[in-house]
Amino acid sequence: MSPEQIAVWVGFAATLMIFSYVLGDNFLYRLALYVFVGLAAGFVTIITIQSAILPWLNSTILAPDADLLVRIVGLVPIVLALLLLIKTSPRFGRLGNLALAFIVGIGTAVAVVGAVSGTLLPLTNASTTLIVSDVANGVIVLLGVVSTLVYFTYVARRVPGQVSPTGRRGPFVGAVSMIGKGFIVATLGALYGGAILTGLTIFSERIAFIIARLSGG
Repeated sequence: MSPEQIAVWVGFAATLMIFSYVLGDNFLYRLALYVFVGLAAGFVTIITIQSAILPWLNSTILAPDADLLVRIVGLVPIVLALLLLIKTSPRFGRLGNLALAFIVGIGTAVAVVGAVSGTLLPLTNASTTLIVSDVANGVIVLLGVVSTLVYFTYVARRVPGQVSPTGRRGPFVGAVSMIGKGFIVATLGALYGGAILTGLTIFSERIAFIIARLSGG
């Protein structure tokens, strides 16, 4: 039996083990899941070392012609990683908060900039262009965007007889938020249906590939 045939049989067995989840949680499904997670973790670790860590070290700390500033910059990720490891210690765990704050701050800034430049501004431009070219669809898109944003807006109003303000919405805001809820439900339903269709397509393609390989095609 050739290595390719062995790989096909292993893939066929793994596919059946994953598909056995339709009968309920069982040992075969969990075994396939653990193997997949372990292989994925090992693959990500190898790719990270070869594509990120080693090139960074070779271009900063281990570079023969690097000056002092470049070497100091190269030590920053290593120091942050060590601080994150120290966070597991009950005594010195607070030192890891510095690295965690740095990572969260940089990640938040990148996420905000990406959301504004990559989502909000293109969505605004596309909505404006659609309203100009197609009024009906443009109004629907504008209504969906506005009502969805209103749905996630909570304004506390003080009710007579209560000390603390409550989250009661006004009639207009409540009506608009209900429209936004309808748009959210329709969007999630479409995404869920698309995910199911994609999964069935991948599964059928995988089964056809295995059958073709096993039959010698």
